[in-house]
Amino acid sequence: MANPPPNPSGSDSPPPNSPQARRPRPERSGNVLLYLLAMSLVLVVLAFFFNPNQNSTTLSYSDFEEKIAKGTINPSQISKLVVSRLAIKYLYKETVPEDAKAESKAVVRSVTVPIAALPSETVHELLKLLKTKNVPCESESPYPEWVQILSILAIPIILVTFLFLMMRKMTGTGSAMQFGRSRGKMHAQEDLEITFDQVAGIDEAVEELREIVEFLRSPGKYQALGGRIPRGVLLVGPPGTGKTMLAKAVAGEAGVPFFSLSGSDFVEMFVGVGAARVRDMFAQAVARSPSIIFIDELDALGKVRGSGMPGGHDEREQTLNALLVEMDGFSSDQSVIVMAATNRPETLDPALMRPGRFDRHVLVDRPDVKGREAILKVHASKIKIDESVDLKYIAKATPGFVGADLANLVNEAALLAARKNKNRVTTAEFDEGIERVVAGLEKTSRIIQPDEKQRVAYHECGHALVACSLPHTDPVHKISIIPRGLAALGYTMQRPSEDRHLMTQSELENRICVLLGGIAAEQLMYQETSTGAQNDLERATDMARRMVMEFGMSPRLGRVNYRDSGRTPFAPTMNVSPKDYAHSEETLREIDLEVKRIVDFAAVTSVEILTNRRPALEQMSKELFEKEVMDADHLRRILDDHASPQIKPGTHSAAAPVPPVAQDTGDKPILRIPADG
Repeated sequence: MANPPPNPSGSDSPPPNSPQARRPRPERSGNVLLYLLAMSLVLVVLAFFFNPNQNSTTLSYSDFEEKIAKGTINPSQISKLVVSRLAIKYLYKETVPEDAKAESKAVVRSVTVPIAALPSETVHELLKLLKTKNVPCESESPYPEWVQILSILAIPIILVTFLFLMMRKMTGTGSAMQFGRSRGKMHAQEDLEITFDQVAGIDEAVEELREIVEFLRSPGKYQALGGRIPRGVLLVGPPGTGKTMLAKAVAGEAGVPFFSLSGSDFVEMFVGVGAARVRDMFAQAVARSPSIIFIDELDALGKVRGSGMPGGHDEREQTLNALLVEMDGFSSDQSVIVMAATNRPETLDPALMRPGRFDRHVLVDRPDVKGREAILKVHASKIKIDESVDLKYIAKATPGFVGADLANLVNEAALLAARKNKNRVTTAEFDEGIERVVAGLEKTSRIIQPDEKQRVAYHECGHALVACSLPHTDPVHKISIIPRGLAALGYTMQRPSEDRHLMTQSELENRICVLLGGIAAEQLMYQETSTGAQNDLERATDMARRMVMEFGMSPRLGRVNYRDSGRTPFAPTMNVSPKDYAHSEETLREIDLEVKRIVDFAAVTSVEILTNRRPALEQMSKELFEKEVMDADHLRRILDDHASPQIKPGTHSAAAPVPPVAQDTGDKPILRIPADG
């Protein structure tokens, strides 16, 4: 298939004989203002001729002349008498009694005397008669009749124009009430300055999209072999990983028009508006093809159909049907590529995901250490950083951060350096920025009582000591009892030495032990616990429930996944609601017992570790209470002064009669939770 001939005019509009030019363009509702004006004219005319409150009467010329001559009409009761070429009009005030006992009521009537058919001499004689009878007579209006009509219509015209401008401002479209027009913003080639060189940390996704760029640049190479480029590309990934930026980079590399809009822009309260906007969006894109349509947050538009009220007419479903037809229907066009982004792919309708529509799925995942370093280099080039700053160290200290988090981190470090009146951003600002992003803003002005401060010190040192005593746990980087965030009175920061993508059962069990180390320290030192362990208990219980229900790590329940509803892999939280699974009462009871067994034994293990290493716990808490912040080197010196004795797990376990398996690995034994709790 040969390439189409170039446009000789050199403009962006298609050639006259091209398919794009022959395609009917969307009809614009530009006559809405004329309709409103015509309606206002009709209302004015009706109000003028059918005014029920106006007392008007018509009097013949002969009767009027006779009444004036005989004095039947009192001149003092006549006002605003105007003589024109067509008629004599005046207001006549008379008294009309309502009934025999009531007082008389004054009524003002409008009287019209037609004189259009009379000769001018007769009219002059009438004027002389009016003058002799002392009737107040005004001169003829100097304005033509069309001026008088316009003066009457001036107010409704001004009102309609004002309403038109207000509607245009509220709707944001070309004319009032054009709800069916698409709200997509078109970005020209010169407006898209983003290229693949400015996209870092997602190299695999960039390589996947280079084929799309190559097709948009030279489609003839693929069409000559009968190949077909994917109609739609779905970018899937957690929030903040750069899906929108990647779509803009594709359009910038290809040099084609880029239409950007959100999935919620299609949905309105009026029936049929969403489908009309979809058709208008594709019509605009086809008129400027080849082009790209990017729909952000596709899950707002493309959720599974049939989830609404039974028997109801869901406007969102009609909009989705229009999108499905435009992407792969009789009116589909291969020169328009649809790109979309979502972080909830499990909620999308299967018809959207089939080949022929969004047939290519590109994962834009969280960056690894190298990706984070590349992203930091891009953002750090916009600020002044000190030469001693090691971006590789910062990349290792930010596991799980996405591109948006790293951009926020660099900005926070720059703001902190400016607050300290520094001319360069150093590593200290980056470390403080990481703590601010992870734990929240430091609250040095909050006053904590000494006894509460001592309890918080024991709590945080319990976390750190259990983490240092068990294998497969992240190294402790910092301990602090300075309040941060909304409700955190202290925190223990752990940084993994490398990125991990899988976690074993022993690693999850040890993490639960670390989470319960704080409440175990309070139980050991005060023989009671406080409300400060709420978040620790919540996270530990949730992790144990996932071990039982999702990962098949329960010997009693077996290798079975007990969650019926799908969980998005990009969910920021891991909370599991009891409504997420529907099983028998016996199964639910077994799940609860297994979760309780795992959490109880982890709590017992934490108490055993802290009991055997109580001198180290007391020394750590004492120094942390005095200095409020303890780094990894300080923690290591205390642990070196207090050698770790051999742990004998199970000696204090009343909830686990069968002792766990302990494998000696030097200073850190591997604890295995018993199966028969």
